[in-house]
Amino acid sequence: MHPKVSVRPERFGALLYHFGTRRLSFLKNPTLLAVVRSLESQPTARTACLAAGVAVEDLPAYTSALATLAGSTMICPR
Repeated sequence: MHPKVSVRPERFGALLYHFGTRRLSFLKNPTLLAVVRSLESQPTARTACLAAGVAVEDLPAYTSALATLAGSTMICPR
């Protein structure tokens, strides 16, 4: 997670707000929130997905979601 991003958990997942860019992003399910929160403690994004319970066949959708979050600087490289 980028240091300037705030997370507000919601029933549907979460809202992410970037104080630097003033962008708002929606995480549309709790599993994606679990993946994003575990990125710092897992060695790879794939491992974070699997640890959060993402099925192998669903990995492409989560990879796409993480790429979108990285493109908007909500998440960043360690």
